[in-house]
Amino acid sequence: MRGRLHGVSDTNERLRHALEDEVLPACVLDLAAFDRNLARIQGLATAHRLPLRIATKSLRAPALLRRLLDRGKPCFVGLLCFAVREAEQLFALGFDDFLVAYPPSLRRGEGQDLARAARLSKKGCKLILAVDSERAIDRAAEEARAENTSLALVLDIDMSREFAQGRVHLGARRSPLRTTDEVVRLARHIHTCEGVSFAGVLAYEAQVAGLTDRNPFSLPNSLVNGAVRKVSIGDVSTRRNAIVRALTDAGVPPRVVNGGGTGSLNTTTRASGVTEVSAGSGFYKPHLFDYFHDAHMQALEPSLFFALEVTRIPGPGWVAVSGGGYIASGVAGADKQPIPWLPSGLLLEPQEGAGEVQTPLRIPSSVSFALGDAILFRHAKAGELTERFGHICVVEGDKILDRIPTYRGLGWTFF
Repeated sequence: MRGRLHGVSDTNERLRHALEDEVLPACVLDLAAFDRNLARIQGLATAHRLPLRIATKSLRAPALLRRLLDRGKPCFVGLLCFAVREAEQLFALGFDDFLVAYPPSLRRGEGQDLARAARLSKKGCKLILAVDSERAIDRAAEEARAENTSLALVLDIDMSREFAQGRVHLGARRSPLRTTDEVVRLARHIHTCEGVSFAGVLAYEAQVAGLTDRNPFSLPNSLVNGAVRKVSIGDVSTRRNAIVRALTDAGVPPRVVNGGGTGSLNTTTRASGVTEVSAGSGFYKPHLFDYFHDAHMQALEPSLFFALEVTRIPGPGWVAVSGGGYIASGVAGADKQPIPWLPSGLLLEPQEGAGEVQTPLRIPSSVSFALGDAILFRHAKAGELTERFGHICVVEGDKILDRIPTYRGLGWTFF
């Protein structure tokens, strides 16, 4: 394959050689890098003596979820899902032990979330649902009683902070539950409802796990984010421990206290009040995860890519590839675009960016391409990339070892 840059690493050569005859665009996993990230994340959780749930939304490929659970034993213990129907599909494939971390639909009907969850529970599925309102608790209890079963619930707590009468908000806007009294009141309500049981709390510190503090696309914000992360680490620990103590004193002790994400695995410890942590994106390490100062984030390496074909050469110093407009969710900005990765030195055209059907790239003088060559990109986020592809090409060495289906390839769509 042409388009090679002098001094390129063995990894670059391996991946591009593996794709020599592959149909493009293609989603590509470097299996060795994925496994090394597995070992790094497992080592961090093990050092803190915490079990880890795998965040499925960041992977969206059952074969990789299975690999993580099998190789991560005994540390990796279950799955943090984003939809009841997702847990239902995974249970049919032989997975178990789910915490659905986002609110279920409260609509009635046998095809709706709570009816599905009740049927799963009746089948013996180990399932926990996250809720944040009395209405959700009552509806879950109603559906469970209809199936003569019980549903385990955790209360999803907003761990963000507000100042100046709500004019300043630090963190994600998630649950309406913010105070200890609110949490205790709903935990007691669960405890008194037939058909549901209180399992604990979901207390995710988004402003620590998800805020980049060395983002080259937004250096002023990075300085602010670094300060927010630093302040929030101690604040979240204090609040989470206070909630656990209050629940215990109220006679409804939590058996599950879930928190953390890849970006906060170094600070989400037992001392911060959790009984388990979650992570997902770090196994792929999308490019937004390059923009953290923390050593454990810097140690992770990219493992998931997509490859696009050079289909035009508009002129000297330029190529255009087919496709590429795989923009990440969140606040729109340059950091949400994919970045050209291999060979190094390629740049998006600022006036066009990553396009719907083609993406122009400025190339350095030291590299040349021919029509048909492949260029590897990294997505800004993790699991979102797999929504664009039916399968992932798993590369071992310089060969494609397997082609494994994504959720999209299996026909699964949840949102």
